[in-house]
Amino acid sequence: MKIQLGIIAITTILSCSAQKTIVQPEANMSEAKEVTQKTPATFVISEKNVKSSLEYLASDDLEGRNTGSEGIEKAAVFIEDFFKKNKVKPFFKTYRDSFNLKEIIGYNMVGYVEGNDPKLKNEFVILGAHYDHIGYGEAVNGDSIANGANDDASGTVAVLKWAKYFSKTKSNKRSVLFTLFSAEEMGLKGSSHLAKRLKEENLNLYTMINFEMIGVPRAEDEITAYISGYERSNMGQKLNEYGGKELIGFFPKAKEFQLFKRSDNYPFYQAFKIPAHAISTFDFTNFDYYHHVDDEADKMDFKHMTNFINLMIPALEGMINAPTQDIKMNDE
Repeated sequence: MKIQLGIIAITTILSCSAQKTIVQPEANMSEAKEVTQKTPATFVISEKNVKSSLEYLASDDLEGRNTGSEGIEKAAVFIEDFFKKNKVKPFFKTYRDSFNLKEIIGYNMVGYVEGNDPKLKNEFVILGAHYDHIGYGEAVNGDSIANGANDDASGTVAVLKWAKYFSKTKSNKRSVLFTLFSAEEMGLKGSSHLAKRLKEENLNLYTMINFEMIGVPRAEDEITAYISGYERSNMGQKLNEYGGKELIGFFPKAKEFQLFKRSDNYPFYQAFKIPAHAISTFDFTNFDYYHHVDDEADKMDFKHMTNFINLMIPALEGMINAPTQDIKMNDE
């Protein structure tokens, strides 16, 4: 999600059924132990797994994940391995949706979980985030790597965990694409490429949500998260209705700074003219390290982040499984 600096810039439970899969805390990044119960149970995404995923994506080894760098290649491999391990299929021939920016080759990563309803599976929902960052920034105490933990390893981890959830539970009636974008920091180039490609392929897209900077909580008297372009559709209200609580709200600065147009949701709105929004918990008061070398994993609130990821599941399931397309654009 981006605002042109001068103002400020940002690039910016659970359903129970007769049988559920419980994912135990993972011992490491390559192993997921699962337990299946035949009694009503709750699928919980653990704080330990959220933390370990984010710590890798925001580690110095990935050198700030600048598009075209060796570091972002490591991030892409991590995402591919995560999808494979959790049986999230590639939507295209491979997980990589490649594009060129002059001499740079970028990759969006696209996973796919097919819907379980014979009719509704032909409709798609996209859950996305950008996994790139700026690479290096102004050095502080000898550290020049801009790790991008909040921006947007946090959103990337959320999308990966939801991909795992829907792959394991098979609880989605509509089909879902889990899209991780590169070159967001270069001007939404990755999402623009993917939106154009999917439009040319006549994807029947219902809604799109992009998740930006969800690693830190808002003040206790504020709603947990806000949605950009709140007034453009009824998505915020419907997500709260589906989730059974007021989780998503209106944030005046989002409209003031035109955040709707400054994140990876916007190319999908432009291409498809459907409800496509960004959701964030960063509100200009709760995080000081945008595009800064101190945007590191140790600045993240993993309890908040894990809670948000889990609380969003029933809201997302409600949107994905509604028998009719209840989320609609408002008159503009």
